[in-house]
Amino acid sequence: MAAITRMYSDYGSALNAVAALEKHGVPQSDISIVASNADDWFGKPDKDRDGTDDRAEGTAAGASIGVGVGGVAGLLTGLGIMAIPGLGPIVAAGWLASTATVAAAGGVAGGLLGALTQGGVSEEDANIYSEGVRRGGSIVTVRTANASNAEIERILDQNSIDTRTRADSWRQEGWQRFDPEGPPMTSDQIKASRTRYLES
Repeated sequence: MAAITRMYSDYGSALNAVAALEKHGVPQSDISIVASNADDWFGKPDKDRDGTDDRAEGTAAGASIGVGVGGVAGLLTGLGIMAIPGLGPIVAAGWLASTATVAAAGGVAGGLLGALTQGGVSEEDANIYSEGVRRGGSIVTVRTANASNAEIERILDQNSIDTRTRADSWRQEGWQRFDPEGPPMTSDQIKASRTRYLES
């Protein structure tokens, strides 16, 4: 099995990708979602699942988006929070979450990093995706029989981040690879990082 993964700036965009994959007929057992919970959004009223408390956004916006993504309830029944070395708290569901939990418990470097590489993601990409989650992003990963699946890639590409460009900007700041022993980013650091990329 191969894995196709994309990164998103927020949980809502990742959730929309999961909904589109399920609508396309991709089995829930082949889909995983992993999102940073550094800003402690999990468990707050968040019908649109974008990581922001709906009370701050206004209930009308939250309700209208929430109806649109309601089809992913099956995958989300397994949604849980866990702490991964180097990442801090994350919210995850699907096969990758299970693999990451086992990897972290077994001492595999990075938990998520190890799970991604075990799932067929290249080491370079796994480092970028792990760092992306550390910096407040979300990833969606699909197991597939083919390393290249045009329709799955088309669905995942919608609203995803260009990881090469993003990683290049991190390298300009001195980043080289994900450090599973490094400190997780704080909520304030993640908000500052998101703001910078929205402005650029």
